[in-house]
Amino acid sequence: MTRTPLPEYVPLAEVTRSGMRESVHYGAVVGLSADGRIAHARGPVHQPMFPRSSAKPFQAVAMLRAGAPLSGPSLAIAAGSHGGEPLHEERARLILAEAGLTPDALRCPPEIPGGSEARREFVRSGREPERLLMNCSGKHAGMLAACVARGWTTEDYLDPGHPLQVLVRETTEDLCGEEVAHTAVDGCGAPQLAVSLAGLARGLWRMRTAPEGSPERAVLAAMSAHPEYVSGTGRVDTDLMTRMPGLVSKIGADGVLVLSAPSGEAVAVKISDGDAAERARTLVALDALRSLGVDVSPVRDRLRVDVYGGGAPVGEVRPL
Repeated sequence: MTRTPLPEYVPLAEVTRSGMRESVHYGAVVGLSADGRIAHARGPVHQPMFPRSSAKPFQAVAMLRAGAPLSGPSLAIAAGSHGGEPLHEERARLILAEAGLTPDALRCPPEIPGGSEARREFVRSGREPERLLMNCSGKHAGMLAACVARGWTTEDYLDPGHPLQVLVRETTEDLCGEEVAHTAVDGCGAPQLAVSLAGLARGLWRMRTAPEGSPERAVLAAMSAHPEYVSGTGRVDTDLMTRMPGLVSKIGADGVLVLSAPSGEAVAVKISDGDAAERARTLVALDALRSLGVDVSPVRDRLRVDVYGGGAPVGEVRPL
């Protein structure tokens, strides 16, 4: 086990109830200006962390660099964490079919839909968990499409030594401007690469400022044009990108969120407690983006979260 010092996380959001502070969310947040400089930083933004699914845009760039024929919704879902709705299931199946594969080729674990309505329909239908419904099946389908395009083996595509995963690592280091600090196994079974929070934001900034027609720009364009494939109905990424055209938002497990503004600014957040209720990372990220001069008024309601008591709002979660 790799031993690292405990991060010196700082208070980023507070929870108030009936006029008194009830709890505090600690973490780290970094914001890059349009020219790529660190213009906003709180907490240990240079220590290694796991981006989790916030790193999917980097993985999608690697897929394109390998020659995967992905575009539009197919590219968006390859960089996304979908909710298992019918459109997501159908798109992941289509990516596989176009590569001459079936869902049996997927190596992500069987799951049930993450989206609330899709989950209710799943229960009503009496279906069993399926790999195609796992939130990372779009990414896995894209990885398999890349392997087929390049003539690489598909059975072991999740092995860290597989040519595709070596390319993902090289792409991540290229975009983030730093070496991967540690390799782990993500929830979906794919390699998870540790970089700093500053490196994570830098990677999104480099994608945004890459030349027109590049794989980097193609991934961000697909995500912002098809937000429903990146996440799903009523979910954070889809909501933010729908209401702020051109924005790219990608949430990651255990309290991570990255935002890339069309004007070039980039923000990355890590909430240390994992933010299981997803009540802190979004408002902290938007507050950081606002501090960089980006107009976040279309989603101003996301800058606070109500705290309820007796069925009515009695407090709030707000950035510090």
